[in-house]
Amino acid sequence: MGTGEKMQQTESEVQVTSLNPSTMGNRLQRIKVENTEENRRQFREILFSVDKSISLSIGGVILFHETLYQKDSQGKWFRDILKEKGIVVGIKLDQGGAPLAGTNGETTIQGLDGLSQRCAQYKKDGVDFGKWRAVLKIADQCPSSLAIQENANALARYASICQQNGLVPIVEPEVIPDGDHDLEHCQYVSEKVLAAVYKALNDHHVYLEGTLLKPNMVTAGHACTKKYTPEQVALATVTTLHRTVPAAVPGICFLSGGMSEEDATLNLNAINLCPLPKPWKLSFSYGRALQASALAAWGGKAENKKATQEAFVKRAKANCQAAKGQYVHSGSSGSAASQSLFTPSYTY
Repeated sequence: MGTGEKMQQTESEVQVTSLNPSTMGNRLQRIKVENTEENRRQFREILFSVDKSISLSIGGVILFHETLYQKDSQGKWFRDILKEKGIVVGIKLDQGGAPLAGTNGETTIQGLDGLSQRCAQYKKDGVDFGKWRAVLKIADQCPSSLAIQENANALARYASICQQNGLVPIVEPEVIPDGDHDLEHCQYVSEKVLAAVYKALNDHHVYLEGTLLKPNMVTAGHACTKKYTPEQVALATVTTLHRTVPAAVPGICFLSGGMSEEDATLNLNAINLCPLPKPWKLSFSYGRALQASALAAWGGKAENKKATQEAFVKRAKANCQAAKGQYVHSGSSGSAASQSLFTPSYTY
């Protein structure tokens, strides 16, 4: 089975374990739970042990290195638990940002050195796809042409190396929502970034049918005083994609970018209802916006396992419906689902 065929069979590429020690620490701090490896492992086990029907809503999970080599309380590899549910296992491959000299605080992403060897090892250990996040910010003289080109080339090199080692690359150029810019400016920048990314992917001979794109939705900056409807976000987002992303790309899995769980679901639903041409599967790859309610329900207590799983499954099903344009907002979402998950200069 080719990489393109494999990814087209995956209903939703969903990031449910963006839970490395630093970002998981932020999430655990919200619920006043100590950030220890055992607490992280326990929460992951609760999510991964949900009923097999979760595979109807979640097609893939992006793991961190720590999670890939963790086991449940019975000594079973998490990765095997996921595979038995029919869920594809992926891995975060970038190693975080590094300052890009000569710019206004912009970054490039580390991790290309030794990447081929790491990909080969992860493939042996049961991984089928990778993920690489490049970060662009909107600010004075940002994003610069240098930052756009540097990150586009790094994404393309990563994608090529993944494919050489039998892994499907998820390409993630994120224009972060920090700032007070309006929707139109985010659209302008997102189009520039995506155009550069696909030029670089073409230059590096990446097989587009064997990739997925994980972009930001086109939204106003978090500090923008003007508010936009999901329909406005959807029109700007689909217009941006239609202008820049080749139809050969089988799927686009949006990141949640600090939106609340409910906003991320409503925006995804509106995107799938947008009347513009959409030759790709438009789905979700959420971390924060898939786990907030589950974390609040858990609270670090083993006796809350059932409530945690119910909250997680409810949000996964809601996003699955939104990926088909079939989500209906009931108005009964809990406080955790409506809470903003924005973190300035978010890293993971």
